Amino acid sequence: LGPAVVALAWPLWQRGAELRRRWLAVLAAALVGGSAAAGSALLAGWALGLPLPVLASLAPKSVTAPVAMGIAEQLGGIPALAAVFAVLTGLVGALLAKPLFDLLRIRQPEVRGFALGTVSHGIGAARAMQVQPAAGAYAALALGLQVLLASLLMPFVSLLIGALPALRP
Repeated sequence: LGPAVVALAWPLWQRGAELRRRWLAVLAAALVGGSAAAGSALLAGWALGLPLPVLASLAPKSVTAPVAMGIAEQLGGIPALAAVFAVLTGLVGALLAKPLFDLLRIRQPEVRGFALGTVSHGIGAARAMQVQPAAGAYAALALGLQVLLASLLMPFVSLLIGALPALRP
């Protein structure tokens, strides 16, 4: 992992001044993106009638697999299932991002990279780095922020997961 971390960190280091200027927008985007990723997964799973351990395994799908496993375990989920959801999310995001960005006419590499890192974690960041260094830098930043934010905020998701059965008709 050492060379991979350096490969993702170097483009971020090169954009330090730019990131310091945009820190509030980057943090807000990370919060909204991570919340949308977890929230949409929980809502879809709840609508499909998935059991609570599966919902708890699905919630952290947009962070890297080792972190998703730990979070799922803390939420009462199944760590191995969380890893599967995380890997599938990364693969789907890496495969479908370009056509989706093109369809939505999102051209800025920084925006593309940040979105890809937010939703598709390490796999998305690696793909973004292949395409454009600026996209890779922002994907790496998003990946790191999602891991940090998910680790801090996912315990609050357990309250939501616990309340979901009461909301069923």
